[in-house]
Amino acid sequence: MSTEKVRAAERARDELRDALGAAGVQLPSLGLDAASCAGAEPAPLINLGRCNVETARALATALRQA
Repeated sequence: MSTEKVRAAERARDELRDALGAAGVQLPSLGLDAASCAGAEPAPLINLGRCNVETARALATALRQA
């Protein structure tokens, strides 16, 4: 079951990356939080990471247009 949760988080991360890419936005640090994927009962979190001002504005524009 724990592997399934991590795989589901990986798929969600990939879906988010694809959707952002289609909107012209790339989050360079997008990935899974390693600590949340560890242990017998992981609760995976997707780390959106940091981005520069230009990327933040592009993300805001994409969200407004959604």
